[in-house]
Amino acid sequence: MMIVTDAPTQQAYRVLSSGNVLRVTVEHLSIPGVWTYTPRTFADDRGYFFEWFQDSTFRETAGGDFALAQANCSVSSKGTLRGIHFADVPPGQRKYVMCLTGSIMDVAVDLRKGSPTFGKWDFANLSRENHKVISIPNGVGHAFMALEDDTTVVYLCDQRYNPTGEREINPLDPEIGIQWPQELPILMSQKDKFAQSFSDYKERADLS
Repeated sequence: MMIVTDAPTQQAYRVLSSGNVLRVTVEHLSIPGVWTYTPRTFADDRGYFFEWFQDSTFRETAGGDFALAQANCSVSSKGTLRGIHFADVPPGQRKYVMCLTGSIMDVAVDLRKGSPTFGKWDFANLSRENHKVISIPNGVGHAFMALEDDTTVVYLCDQRYNPTGEREINPLDPEIGIQWPQELPILMSQKDKFAQSFSDYKERADLS
């Protein structure tokens, strides 16, 4: 990709190898394969409009197509903590996540054997105001905390939910050490609260 500047607005845009101009800010987090996309918003007295997914943008950054298999939506109270969720690879489950209302701290945890950032985490703040989207690749765990009441999160998945291949690690695991906001009372499901530790995951997966 190359960068061009819109002189009237001084906004930087990216030009894909295909020649298409992206009016979106693309950032790569410290976990390989985890990207965020912040689309340009078009607003007037009626409201606003933005494109939260473009196949060409995803293909250029993630290195492949996103084949939509399922779209999910959750609504959470302030302090709700969901995760760390991931799926057995193969087939895995890519996720493309956006916050429609409220705000979240959205976390990616690298669980891929041999990855230079194995066991590390990074995050992005997603909200109704910034319209930022995060892309979670196969082998990377996903978790988020709702920072406001009535926080609505939608995410696209490239595989259907498979209960036999769904896995969890406790999001409060001290070895991973995610720095969640301390001022919020935490609400968790029983499933997440009693999920395996990162140490157990490494042992069972023969990764220790």
